[in-house]
Amino acid sequence: MSAPDTRNTAVRRSRGRTESQRPAENGSIRQNDHHTDISCTTLGHEDMERMKVELIRHVQSRLNELLERAISDSMQALCRNTHTHTDQTHTHDRHKPDQGKVFVARCSLLDELFEISHIRTIYHMFIAALLLFIISTLAVDYIDQGRLVLDFDLFYYAFGQLGTVVWAWTLMLSYTLLGPYYILNVWASLRHRRGWRTCVSAVTALTLCAAQTGMLGIFPVYIVLHYQLPPASRFIIILEQIRFVMKSYSFIRETTPAVLKNTPQKGASLSYPSLSSYLYFLFCPTLIYREVYPRNPSIRWNYVGMNFLKILASLFYLYFILVRLCIPVFRNKSNQPFSSRTFILALFHAAFPGMLMLMLGFYAFLHCWLNAFAEMLRFADRMFYRDWWNSTSFANYYRTWNIVVHDWLYYYGYRDFLWLTGHRLRSVATLSVFAVSALVHEYAFTLGFGFFYPVMFCTFAGIGVVFNFAMNDKRKSPVWNIIMWTCLFIGQGIHVCLYCVEWYAQIQCPRTGTSFWELVTPRSWTCSYQ
Repeated sequence: MSAPDTRNTAVRRSRGRTESQRPAENGSIRQNDHHTDISCTTLGHEDMERMKVELIRHVQSRLNELLERAISDSMQALCRNTHTHTDQTHTHDRHKPDQGKVFVARCSLLDELFEISHIRTIYHMFIAALLLFIISTLAVDYIDQGRLVLDFDLFYYAFGQLGTVVWAWTLMLSYTLLGPYYILNVWASLRHRRGWRTCVSAVTALTLCAAQTGMLGIFPVYIVLHYQLPPASRFIIILEQIRFVMKSYSFIRETTPAVLKNTPQKGASLSYPSLSSYLYFLFCPTLIYREVYPRNPSIRWNYVGMNFLKILASLFYLYFILVRLCIPVFRNKSNQPFSSRTFILALFHAAFPGMLMLMLGFYAFLHCWLNAFAEMLRFADRMFYRDWWNSTSFANYYRTWNIVVHDWLYYYGYRDFLWLTGHRLRSVATLSVFAVSALVHEYAFTLGFGFFYPVMFCTFAGIGVVFNFAMNDKRKSPVWNIIMWTCLFIGQGIHVCLYCVEWYAQIQCPRTGTSFWELVTPRSWTCSYQ
């Protein structure tokens, strides 16, 4: 029997017991009121149950889509691994260098997550924090100076000499587009001639090395040092130098085996990549060269515009972090001698802004910048990162933080090293990848800031290696995710703290000589602020 029937029976029994004491109509009225309360309560419960069912159905549909995509990616990876294992069986467990990345049309993870209102609310919280920074800056300026002051002198200084940056970047792009392409084209057209193969290959290799060293090695460093570019302009030149080196190496690495395998028949022309495919590769958001990529049917220009607006907003966000949280603290710290006490205090001051800088760099570059160029070029594979924020190990964090660079290091560093050593020395291959990454990071920071302070190298080649092996994929507990985030906060605090202290030390105590030890010794270690 249902609940309403039971309650009706109880009402009838109660009415039968009280008929002799109360009028019948009073019992009828009370019965109707009771039925009305039951109906309203039942209706409210039915609405709540219906809303709960719809919400559960919506969440399940989203989870099913994500699960199907994950299963699809896993099956493709499994098929590639199975194919690789089959090839290894025929080659005595030896990797083949021509088995590379497979591009698949897929969306960025944050674009999918932002469709969920709960995740979008976290994004809105960061926007609210930016508004709070702006309001607090205006309020402080009004209180201190009696008027609203919102100047951007830091931007004007950091991005100075943009004209020099533009023409230097244009020369680097022109060489990267035409130099390796035509040098390899000439080599491909001559190498099939008997008696000249070794000589042609040797001359081509020497020419290519000399051209790469001159235009992508010495030339950017000369521009940075000769014109004494400010920090942001320096980073543009150096980061583009690194990108062009990686892009051109990928083109050479992917094209050379294809040319070696290709032996044209008599009267037939040699198959060689088109210049347009190489030009497309130089701008598309990947470091792995392919002649053809999966493409989207159309361009969403409103999506492109919103991403560039978000990049601009991220730059303003970075400006307010530096102005409100970093510069006042470290400018005052520069008046004190460098000691363990000042370092610890500055470290905890820098942990929060350092983490904000990390999140801004990830969002502005790996999501907005790469997605904007991918949309303009209709590049369909948008997996520039994975869910690194859920990592319970640093090994997984390094693999998922930056998929674009990780793919290049994995295929051209780690896997080629294993192929050359006969699928042995895995630990040495991992260490070599960490060493290359650490050296490149330190090179960029040294030329970008204008002083040598090997903080980035030590954290990558030292602490990073230890964490990679200590906090490995066997760590699955959520506690390890908390530990990982704590280590990231501390690590970012160390970076911001030491580089800011050294920056002001270089200003307060400029170098007086050019000896090697004076150039490589941090000024914050010896500078006394009196």
